[in-house]
Amino acid sequence: MHLNVFLSQSGHHSAAWRHPRADPRNAACLQHYVALAKSAEAAAMDSVFIADGLSIGAEAQYEERRNFEPLTLLAALAVSTFRIGLIATASTSFSEPYNLARSFASLDHISKGRAGWNIVTTAEERSAQNFGGWPADGHDARYARADEFVRVAKQLWDSWGPTALCMDTATGTYTDLGNVREINHVGQHFRVRGPLNIPPCPQTYPLLVQAGSSPRGMAFAAEHAEVVFSVHQRLEAAARFCRSLRQTAAAYGRDVEMLRVLPGLVPVVADSEKAAGQLKRELDDLVPTEKVVAFLEERLGIDLAGADLDAPLPVLPPPSAFAGQQGRYQVIKDLAERNLTIRQVFARLSAGRGHATVVGTPDQIADHMQEWFEGGAADGFTVLPPLLPDGLDDFIAGVVPVLRRRRLLRREYEGDTIRDHYRLPSPRAGR
Repeated sequence: MHLNVFLSQSGHHSAAWRHPRADPRNAACLQHYVALAKSAEAAAMDSVFIADGLSIGAEAQYEERRNFEPLTLLAALAVSTFRIGLIATASTSFSEPYNLARSFASLDHISKGRAGWNIVTTAEERSAQNFGGWPADGHDARYARADEFVRVAKQLWDSWGPTALCMDTATGTYTDLGNVREINHVGQHFRVRGPLNIPPCPQTYPLLVQAGSSPRGMAFAAEHAEVVFSVHQRLEAAARFCRSLRQTAAAYGRDVEMLRVLPGLVPVVADSEKAAGQLKRELDDLVPTEKVVAFLEERLGIDLAGADLDAPLPVLPPPSAFAGQQGRYQVIKDLAERNLTIRQVFARLSAGRGHATVVGTPDQIADHMQEWFEGGAADGFTVLPPLLPDGLDDFIAGVVPVLRRRRLLRREYEGDTIRDHYRLPSPRAGR
């Protein structure tokens, strides 16, 4: 199986920064991230992943917010590591294809073929206000822009032929301009002449990653993504998602064997089940009531002021009525329909914002991973440690050896690029 490690500040539990085993000063400390990346690389994990946000909201009163811009951070990690893949989140809603294609090409060169782009659209009104847009585009409009954005970026990465950079000192010809082409794209959202002003990426273009779980997001992933970061609480739902995604990818003419699905997993791991449960309770007890309300209001787009947290959520409309992240909305809606109280719903989400949380010993965590992997629900996992660095250290020391004994995980790297790790070929230039 493949392992992608989602790095954050103090960890993925919303109260991680308050726990005695965490240091909130790490949020703005480069060496914190360098040490995490090196630990993941020493365990031969496929990649590290950095998320992003373009605004700051009410939740910042109660939890850490992202500090470093991902591409900048991963450029630093690229020169501090040698083999591990480096995936950065970047939004198609408030970027331009030329600048973003150039930035990712630069990271791919700096890292010698280890760059990946997590493609997201941005729904938050606060973010739109930071970029001159008000209101933010609707769900389908964001994906229409994203679709054109990715097509333009691919054309830009393909704008240099493989023999364009000749550097012939005898003739004085540095670039064969006959193998460099303008793309002359004119579309609904973008007008881009090209070509890109940087030679071809080591991988032709960076690994393409996507995380949308709505029907429109799944269609986008099926057409463009090579790795899909999904959010599911139950094996059956995750397996259905994988089957549907691959069926849609086949309809686009893609080889479904060239697609990797990595659902999020929050491993609360300790030497005993009792100790793991105690750690989860310690973290949950550090969450202020106000945080519960702010989190659910943002994820659901409803007003919970004055709500009884020990009563169920109100009846929620279908995800198609929500303009924000529909996959996360559906997870919360599913929990609410199991007659859980507001407080209980949040407890299921507190460690990973909707991703499956498994509390137990290394063998119990590995059992869960093996069941999903062999049950067609995952090609691997995006690991979200609840505490950092301890949660990653505990996972590597405890769970990784179990997976290796079961012959489910590599012991060392078999290649140098991120596509080597995920066993995916590099695209052909000019395709």
